[in-house]
Amino acid sequence: MLYLQDVWMNWFEGEENGYNVCDYHEWRRDDQIELMDQMPVLYLTPRLFSYIENDLAEIPKKLLQTIHKRAILRKRQVKTHIEYAAIITDGRGILAFDTAGYDIPIRKSRLIPRQEQQVLRRIKEMHPQTFEYNLDSYSKEYHLLSLHPNFMLGLTRKERNLKQTVMMALDQLKSSSTADELRYWLTEWNPKKYPRIKDMHAADVWAVIYEGVKHNWSTHHEEFGMKLVRGNSFLLHMWEAEQAYENKKTTLK
Repeated sequence: MLYLQDVWMNWFEGEENGYNVCDYHEWRRDDQIELMDQMPVLYLTPRLFSYIENDLAEIPKKLLQTIHKRAILRKRQVKTHIEYAAIITDGRGILAFDTAGYDIPIRKSRLIPRQEQQVLRRIKEMHPQTFEYNLDSYSKEYHLLSLHPNFMLGLTRKERNLKQTVMMALDQLKSSSTADELRYWLTEWNPKKYPRIKDMHAADVWAVIYEGVKHNWSTHHEEFGMKLVRGNSFLLHMWEAEQAYENKKTTLK
């Protein structure tokens, strides 16, 4: 069993998709960083690695048995054995996970660059470990609240967070808005479509908004998103908190 000592973790809880588990360069000053005294390292096949990285699905029992209480957390000089936690790699990507005692990767983290290089050096002459687990019928499903990675490609942490907030707002818009309200929002998103909007069914109007918004990210996306979340105090709070962090970061510079 390979181990890495004194590993810094920036845990992201309940994140289904790997793109929301931020790389080191996107870590923030107010993130809660945790020092693991020891973490086991597993070299996995690309398919099993992606399965753990990009879902909140059940981890193979044999894998969990292999890492049982082998991870050690150090807090105020007190060491605690963690039920199921490990660093995994497929030789390219690297991810740490902690199941919080369950059988799914509740918490996920990236590593700092120096420790990522350590992992890659350590497994260089090794072969991936195999665990009996049937992934033949497994297929990752993407949807409105869990966008395909292609729609998040190249976005910063702020942009990804804002885009997900917009998707939550669109989800509410779909279920609670009248046809006239949807037509209004399509006009806000794309005024050029105004001549045809009055003849469109509500479902078609929403689909046009969604298809337009899910691609890329721009100032127009941000302006539209700001208008969209204003009517929802919860989403507005999320939006303003993200913007406030960016303003704070700019001030600190």
